[in-house]
Amino acid sequence: MTSTEPQAPESLYAAREPIFPKRVTGNFRSLKWIIMAITLGIYYITPWIRWDRGPNLPDQAVLLDLGSRRFFFFWIEIWPHEFYFVAGLLVMAGLGLFLFTSALGRVWCGYACPQTVWTDLFLAVERWIEGDRNARLRLHRQKKLDFRKARLRVTKWTAWLLIAVATGGAWVFYFTDAPTLLVDLFTLQAHPIAYTTIAILTGTTFFFGGFAREQICIYACPWPRIQAAMMDEDTITIGYREWRGEPRGKHRKAEGAEELGDCIDCHACVNVCPMGIDIRDGQQLECITCGLCIDACDEMMEKVGKPRGLIDYMALTDEERERAGEEPKPVIKHILRPRTILYTALWALVGVALVVALFIRPEIDMTVAAVRNPTYITLADGTIRNTYEVRLRNKHGEERPFRLTVKGHPAVRIQLEGTPYQTVKVPADSMLNQRVYLQAPPGSDPAKAERTDVRLWVEDISSGERAYKDTFFNGRAN
Repeated sequence: MTSTEPQAPESLYAAREPIFPKRVTGNFRSLKWIIMAITLGIYYITPWIRWDRGPNLPDQAVLLDLGSRRFFFFWIEIWPHEFYFVAGLLVMAGLGLFLFTSALGRVWCGYACPQTVWTDLFLAVERWIEGDRNARLRLHRQKKLDFRKARLRVTKWTAWLLIAVATGGAWVFYFTDAPTLLVDLFTLQAHPIAYTTIAILTGTTFFFGGFAREQICIYACPWPRIQAAMMDEDTITIGYREWRGEPRGKHRKAEGAEELGDCIDCHACVNVCPMGIDIRDGQQLECITCGLCIDACDEMMEKVGKPRGLIDYMALTDEERERAGEEPKPVIKHILRPRTILYTALWALVGVALVVALFIRPEIDMTVAAVRNPTYITLADGTIRNTYEVRLRNKHGEERPFRLTVKGHPAVRIQLEGTPYQTVKVPADSMLNQRVYLQAPPGSDPAKAERTDVRLWVEDISSGERAYKDTFFNGRAN
């Protein structure tokens, strides 16, 4: 008799298997160490670089001053109304990512992505404390928590936590004067937002770099899904020359051994992969093209007396040529193709436009907002008066006198609130809100017309530099 009891559905969930990459040496591993040192050096050192901008201005070379709503980058100062510079830099970053991915695959992910850099750093600490792959595997599989395992775990987590605290601490230094904030942090005088930011970044760095690792790249990051649209058969990426490596075998001296391919099935490429994949299975979403499998395979090929390059950077269009024993196309022909040329041209175009905009922007600026409640008032003598809120920006490092004038109709006159003159002093590197009145005498054309176009001019008396804004004067319309 067969059972009629319902069968429980098979679970599709698979628990994560921790990855313990083996230490490897080689050209790509050395390149990753160099890039890690450069990127971490830039991140930690940049807030401490000084740049003299004169009195009353911050001397930090790179500073995102939220209080003053400005961004300082060495000799460049970006104001809130110039956010298009930041937008342009983001566009350039996106185009640069498209360009490198189209030409060389996920080199950003493999070498310079913050998740990769900090995970590499955490792995180096883990390897230094717990040992190489086999020692870490034994420790992981050890069920009993003895003194040695507890000591190694606590030591490793403490080192990770110190790195994470340094990561969060370095980030907040970009938003205020670094030496002052450092003292305030240690004397518990810093703003609570600083401590909160450090705590959040410490927690995320500790978890992402120490525990989540490849899971962030596979599941949290959208770029693996987007990269396929950026790559084609001419993209140079990491691949396995299966026509040379198959069939795999141990190359023992036995019958049929001479028919085996170059791959000795040692799993060295798998053991060093930080994503835990086998590149011999073909291109995979998880691969970040870090090149460590190339170093491991080349080392094994040298040991067994086989040519290097069984796993290498290559393009799919070269497969047929190499199978036929021909030389692959030069790398430059893979890189210089319509797609990469288009990305390069767009990237350069945006860059040139930003540079031109940076050099032609004025040192003074103004915005004009008409007060429309009411649109105009009639004074006792019949004069029609309009009110405007004018913001004057002085981007110089010293106080400057600005003169305001109006053009458009000779009957329209200008008056500044709080002063009988047409000149105001704007403090150094700041913005001044000034209320301005435009008046037209009774019976004049602007007073009788519904609307008259006018132009407000501002002139820096010290340098003669000028700027203007167009607006209009409201009359009685009768």
